[in-house]
Amino acid sequence: MRKVKVGIVGCGNISGIYFENLTGTFVNTEVYACADLDPERAAQAAEKYGVPHVWTTEELLASEEIEIVVNLTTPNFHFDVCKQALLAGKHVYVEKPLSLTLENGTELVKLAKEKNLFVGCAPDTFLGGGLQTCAKLIADGYIGEPVAATAFMLCHGHESWHPDPEFYYQAGGGPMFDMGPYYLTALVSLLGPAKTVCGITKTSFATRTITSEKKFGKVVDVEVPTHVAGTIEFASGAVATMITSFDVWHSTLPRIEIYGSLGTLIVPDPNTFGGPVLLRPAHSTEFQEIPLIYNYAGNSRGIGVADMARCIGTGDTPRANGELANHVLEIMHAFHTSSDTKRYAELATRCEQPKLLPLGLVKGYLE
Repeated sequence: MRKVKVGIVGCGNISGIYFENLTGTFVNTEVYACADLDPERAAQAAEKYGVPHVWTTEELLASEEIEIVVNLTTPNFHFDVCKQALLAGKHVYVEKPLSLTLENGTELVKLAKEKNLFVGCAPDTFLGGGLQTCAKLIADGYIGEPVAATAFMLCHGHESWHPDPEFYYQAGGGPMFDMGPYYLTALVSLLGPAKTVCGITKTSFATRTITSEKKFGKVVDVEVPTHVAGTIEFASGAVATMITSFDVWHSTLPRIEIYGSLGTLIVPDPNTFGGPVLLRPAHSTEFQEIPLIYNYAGNSRGIGVADMARCIGTGDTPRANGELANHVLEIMHAFHTSSDTKRYAELATRCEQPKLLPLGLVKGYLE
């Protein structure tokens, strides 16, 4: 199997697991170079993970060796770096969200098609053993026809642990744009594309005080809604209730549940790749844990990149593709638009429901 050379732009908090998996876990990728606004940080990453080249972003984009650019910059740089990569003739895979605006996300999808390149986007957690097992159970009819779902992500923000949490409270941040991609991508992968959104948003606290060590005591102005609630109507007819919040100290609400005509499925945390997966058929007296029937139950971030590398050779469409990410981006904006206008938001984008990974897949390989 040919190794596709990858260049990583952005060597911050999330990059470590990408370096680890793209240099070791997946057999069809090789991290050839990395770049960061802080050259020392890029150099440290290169030394730790055995990356042969530390370049500027411009040098990385100009390299004829690199086929995929992995964009791990902060959200405000996602569009610019992705567009530069596509214009340089590179496939690109970006951390979520695809862009800050739907217009920019749509432009990236269009540009990639025009140049016959792939654009892909995190999260790829839906390709993990947990969510793939759930998708297989639904596809095989274990809960009958899906009729409804719930999705809840409630916490009190990230300023207690993240070293640089300011961007979570700026444009492109907030609970929906930070954590919504995990939940919405999971829902779309399980239920198919959405059609209509109704949302209400609020900002409960005007400021946040950082308590993580690096910037302890710094006060941050909150510029975005921090509690987002609403409903989603899917093209299939299923209806989901969703809440994402940075305003809740404690909660016992589940992550995701799917309700079907023949039973209920409890889905694992969509920010993870594993289980547990719990199934309760209609006339059963209790939930039963279903063994995972797919691999990649550990932290497999980068599996979307490996799938893209596979598709470069086969011509298939990557599962974590731009159309899926742009559809999720529109859903996130639709919650806010619906709240601002006091109207239902009808979605303009569509995507294909991602194909399941094949059963019996050997770890390290994708088909």
